[in-house]
Amino acid sequence: MDGRINIRELIMKSAGGALHRRADRIVSVFLLLAASISIITSIGIVLTLVTDAAHFFSEVSLRDFFGKNLAPLGSNPSFGVLPLIVGTLASSLLAMIVAVPVGLTAAIYMSEFAPAGLRNTLKPMMEVLAGIPTIVYGFFAYSFVTPMLMKMLPGLEAKNVLSAGLVMGVMIIPMVASLSEDAMNAVPTALREGALALGSTKLEVTLKVVVPAAISGIIASFILGISRAVGETMIVVIASGSSKKLTFDIMQSMQTMTSYIVEFTGGDAGSGTTGYYSLYAVGLLLFIFTLIMNLIAQYISKKYREAY
Repeated sequence: MDGRINIRELIMKSAGGALHRRADRIVSVFLLLAASISIITSIGIVLTLVTDAAHFFSEVSLRDFFGKNLAPLGSNPSFGVLPLIVGTLASSLLAMIVAVPVGLTAAIYMSEFAPAGLRNTLKPMMEVLAGIPTIVYGFFAYSFVTPMLMKMLPGLEAKNVLSAGLVMGVMIIPMVASLSEDAMNAVPTALREGALALGSTKLEVTLKVVVPAAISGIIASFILGISRAVGETMIVVIASGSSKKLTFDIMQSMQTMTSYIVEFTGGDAGSGTTGYYSLYAVGLLLFIFTLIMNLIAQYISKKYREAY
């Protein structure tokens, strides 16, 4: 012994040492279980989707599944998912056409141009949009946006993907703006000051220094916004309709993958039928879509992340 005292050993050798060790083990097990909940839940979701989708694909081939004819309740049922994919992509792209420029512009203003007091007011107000229930957005699209668009576009149907996509874009603006603004705020002030010292204007510093430096976080916000749009349900259920025909006309009704699932979970397909299992096949496809989007966002964030 060199005469040094190990405080931890003294505590553990004391009368309460065993109790402390037992408490440490209990806390460790509890934290492990808490951390495992999300993993176990994800595994359960994937197993459920894959297992029930396998029943569907045992009766319907992949070629028929990716066909263009969708009539699950017809006398001769067909389960072509292409109309659902087109409807989903059309509404999502329309949403991003709205959300990307508006959200990025708002993020640039709040990060680089707005006074601190105004920024602290604007950002919470914008994020209030994210807390509005999506069913409210759906009724807003159907009862306000669609009638307004019908006055400007006479050929617009009462239920259409155009108004649904536009309102979805408004809903996604807070996500794009908040994540992009956080990415720009992470850019060191020294870069801004260096560019200003070289004679650059505030706008030049923003567009040529700050935005390129924060590009990984900005692009990740765009991709996460697309993922959010792909998985949106209530807006497209209410405003876009349930037409199962394949069309590329955004002024007409289209059905998305999420609205198809909602429609059939209402009891249209009996349990154990091919139509019932088609819900899980479409759900699996939707899961793959969103998983790919999230993986792309993570890849871009890691590949183009700037370390300061």
